[in-house]
Amino acid sequence: MISINYFKSIRRILIKIRAIYLTKLWGMDIHPTAILSLSSKMDKVFPVGVHIGEKSYVAFEARILTHDMVRGVYTHTRIGKNCFIGGRSTILPGVHIGDGCIIGACSVVTKDIPPYSIAVGNPAHVVKSGIQVGEYGRLIDADKNERKYRAENNFNA
Repeated sequence: MISINYFKSIRRILIKIRAIYLTKLWGMDIHPTAILSLSSKMDKVFPVGVHIGEKSYVAFEARILTHDMVRGVYTHTRIGKNCFIGGRSTILPGVHIGDGCIIGACSVVTKDIPPYSIAVGNPAHVVKSGIQVGEYGRLIDADKNERKYRAENNFNA
């Protein structure tokens, strides 16, 4: 019987191959430690405008845009280091997301987000600033909260 860990390793390999495809073939600036979900979408109309910093995570079906055909805009969209972009979020052209930011699921980011902030909504607005995150935009307290939850509910796994 095949272990689920077998599929995790295949997924990691596919993610790395996709990152190489986007950086080498399309010319996107994606740090090697960044993780892009297999279903995330990067703008290929102006691919050199996509910039994703180290140890950032772009979740499922998130879209990063670098062009606006209506206004005739082709610009750079930047995501800083240690950011988390929630599932089905849309980052519009020309937006700069600072280091250590968390963008909530289904958010539409229309303007720059300052570093170490949480932004949610449509249009996205900052709901909390001065947060502390670790790698891939994971809140520093996340592990502590998980351990507390497991202890309170008698989870041993």
